[in-house]
Amino acid sequence: MEGMIGCDSSAFGLHHDCTRGSTTVSDRPIAPNAFVLGFLTVVQDPGGYFGGYLVTNAWGRPLEFRMTTAVQPNRVQQILYGATLNEYIFADLIGKTLIEKATAQPSLIIADHPSMLPLRSRMDVPVIALPGDPSGDALTIKHARSSSLLLFSASFAHDRATIEDLLNQIDPSVDLTEPFARIREAVAEARKLGVANRAA
Repeated sequence: MEGMIGCDSSAFGLHHDCTRGSTTVSDRPIAPNAFVLGFLTVVQDPGGYFGGYLVTNAWGRPLEFRMTTAVQPNRVQQILYGATLNEYIFADLIGKTLIEKATAQPSLIIADHPSMLPLRSRMDVPVIALPGDPSGDALTIKHARSSSLLLFSASFAHDRATIEDLLNQIDPSVDLTEPFARIREAVAEARKLGVANRAA
């Protein structure tokens, strides 16, 4: 099944069209109280920033996948946003949009870049990042589900117990780093298909 997301965003002068298809893997509706994981990544290459979002169940099985088209800030925007550019692109333009457009509400968002941690202030869902080195605005959690430290926002230090409880609900066989390889491969494949379709 294919669905479209429309997120033509012009906030703060950073214009882009990130309309891209969504693939739902299961035809069965996802129960509102189901335990759902959201894996979120941003791939950067000379063509821009591409976001990918994979929704899975506690066993790592895919439920839904979404991605964006390229977000490419120009030099003036890079200068004006300065050190906040990555947070704006990763958390606001890409992350928040993909999560809000998805069918399933995640129980926990797992990102692979610390610039995604500010998502926590945009929605009422715990956000962790891996792998990561602790910084002044991030706290760490060591958990059996990850071989590396997990980061979460120091502004939401009270999330620690909730995050640990949610991590305990994930099947022990799930490697939290593995879904990101799937997302990147799916984004690359979708982009190749897009180029092939435009050339046809």
